[in-house]
Amino acid sequence: MSLTKRNEVLFPALMNELFRPDWFGGTENKRATIPAVNIKENEKDFELELFVPGRVKDDFKIEIDDSVLTISAEIKEKNEEVKENFTRREFSISSFKRSFTLPDTVATDNIEATYEGGILKFNIPKKEEALPKPKRLIELK
Repeated sequence: MSLTKRNEVLFPALMNELFRPDWFGGTENKRATIPAVNIKENEKDFELELFVPGRVKDDFKIEIDDSVLTISAEIKEKNEEVKENFTRREFSISSFKRSFTLPDTVATDNIEATYEGGILKFNIPKKEEALPKPKRLIELK
């Protein structure tokens, strides 16, 4: 599996810091982060785990297109507080999108996903021909 990382050289990191919402009087959206991921390759499959607490199963959209696994989620919240002549409204949108290029050795039709305890887990099995072959004895003739 390949995982693309952003290049955090000085200039882009500086620009991201300068244009954060809280620099201009807003509040920073701390929930707009990309979830951490663990990828483990086993003999028969891959295990992919995303840390996304505070969500429900219906929040996720999971797609496979041309050997690319894409996981996304979006939550929209609307809070309103009324006190005497004062009204305060806050809108919040929290979303993320992660994509993973799957190797040719993956059986994409058999991928399974579960969400439990804030962790989105994927079991990505390998194709039968990609599995390791057992040792065999070759007989001399």
